[in-house]
Amino acid sequence: MSRRRFLGGAAAAATGAVLTGPSCTRIDGKAGSPRTPSFKLGLASYTFREFDLDATLGMARRLAFDRITLKDMHLPLDSPEDLIRATADKVRSAGLDLYGCGVVYMTSAAEVDRAFAYARAGGMRIIIGVPEHDLLGRAAERVRETGIKLAIHNHGPEDLRYPTAASILSRISGLDPGVGVCLDVGHAIRSGVDPSDAAAACGPRLLDIHLKDVTEATKNGATIEAGRGIIDLPRFLRTLAGLGFQGTAAFEYEKDGKDPLPGLAESVGYIRGILSSWDG
Repeated sequence: MSRRRFLGGAAAAATGAVLTGPSCTRIDGKAGSPRTPSFKLGLASYTFREFDLDATLGMARRLAFDRITLKDMHLPLDSPEDLIRATADKVRSAGLDLYGCGVVYMTSAAEVDRAFAYARAGGMRIIIGVPEHDLLGRAAERVRETGIKLAIHNHGPEDLRYPTAASILSRISGLDPGVGVCLDVGHAIRSGVDPSDAAAACGPRLLDIHLKDVTEATKNGATIEAGRGIIDLPRFLRTLAGLGFQGTAAFEYEKDGKDPLPGLAESVGYIRGILSSWDG
């Protein structure tokens, strides 16, 4: 489906409802098998890393987001428990489901424990994280104890820990099913991996998505407005629907850090345009 078809209505679509329930009905997730997608769109607050929390929440609501993950510049990991709870209440009072946090790096047992205590204090259901390999067992224990999921994030060809979803899957296959993958589609294709194929390979271990577009399928690929880059986003969304993915596809728009709203709005409009075309 062409980008041209959607951009005419992108501004209106950007302020429309997120994908949920009857607003997006029959689509062909697989040939001959119409599906009703159950995933939702959200926002990774890293998009607004140059802004404070109040501004971030305001811009999220302008684009009609109703779920968000917080990066630590918006709520530091070492915050006291009462501040974490108060901030979580503030986010939810703004009409946003604070469903998770991240990306959270874990380089020691203490940092694993801190991440799960932080998420639990904030009522979060998932941590987008990067634990060192030797900490995976401890992280899995915390998943079992708390019921908070851990979605490990792939960071592309420069990442020596988890460059691809496959590198994550190879290390978590024997762990609690609450340990899975946050598939960053941009870093996937920068590693030469088609995001749709990566999502399919994850299966039930696919817990979260960082949604974006990039300029090229090499390590030099950079974030660009959705629909302007090289990722086949319509196919990727159909893949998620076909898999019955029930998590969140969270926009992580890394371009234009000091003025991200126009490019993010264009990206949101493009994606919502694709999803709205499935109605009927």
